[in-house]
Amino acid sequence: MAFNLKKVLKALLLSSNQPLSVKDIQGVFTRFHEQQTLPLPGIVTDYAAPVETAGPDDVPVAPEESIEAPLAEDISAVEEPVEAIIDGSEDVELYQDVPSLITTAQIREAMDVIAAELRVADEGLLLIEGSSGYRLMTQPRFARWLRILRQEPPPVKLSQSALETLAVVSYRQPVTRTEIETIRGVSAEAGVNKLLERDLIYIVGRADLPGRPLQYGTTDRFLEFAGMKSIDELPASDVLSSRQIDEWLKNATNAPKPTDADMGLPDEQLPLEAVIAAEAEAVAASTPEPDAPAAVADEPVPAKDETEQPSA
Repeated sequence: MAFNLKKVLKALLLSSNQPLSVKDIQGVFTRFHEQQTLPLPGIVTDYAAPVETAGPDDVPVAPEESIEAPLAEDISAVEEPVEAIIDGSEDVELYQDVPSLITTAQIREAMDVIAAELRVADEGLLLIEGSSGYRLMTQPRFARWLRILRQEPPPVKLSQSALETLAVVSYRQPVTRTEIETIRGVSAEAGVNKLLERDLIYIVGRADLPGRPLQYGTTDRFLEFAGMKSIDELPASDVLSSRQIDEWLKNATNAPKPTDADMGLPDEQLPLEAVIAAEAEAVAASTPEPDAPAAVADEPVPAKDETEQPSA
């Protein structure tokens, strides 16, 4: 019977409370072969010295007493239980004919078979490949029973503001709070604090900008939350693509001042100083001088009759 890799992987998955990566599994098989080459503890394999011959008649002569001879009784006592353990628990398909090298393709193929079998069996378990490796998990429909067992409250859903902030961080990481607020147009303090509390984002470092603002990125918990193995699996986004956002941020920070045409004014406009001077002259011209008599408006002046003679 050939070595059954699938059964061994199932046992490893059920016994581990941490994700198992391909490298971890290959390390298990490496240590297995290392232990196979080591002698059992307490057993000396060369306790009997070879028989020597001497003399003209080639009569066998007993060897001198070896310092390892007293261990013979202990060896006979140990051999029996060791054989019993091997005969009783080590199956041929589990411990014999184990390949010296288990490739990544073989492990992934066996994991795919296990995952398919669990889905078909529909017994409440799923095999998930996350960012840290493979892990057995319960199906989401049993979540309520698990919360009752652990006496945990129902999970609180993220608000729309927190989801938008998380989307910006996931696509733009590492990103500062100022960039998040520039993209969303509102304050991001509450959303960032909520995501930090949920361990969905973390502080990556500080940006090489004035003030050295903090930069944020997503955690492995976010990948589990989104059901992804890496950030590369994020769906393509025309709204949050890096190049478009970079151009938009650059234009937002270094935007030129609006011209008169942009404001709907005529193209030719006097400078501000000239406009102020013209307005001052107009006000001065419309204000009468205090010493000059005010002219009566709209009153006709009688014409002088040149034929009229003065009276005597």
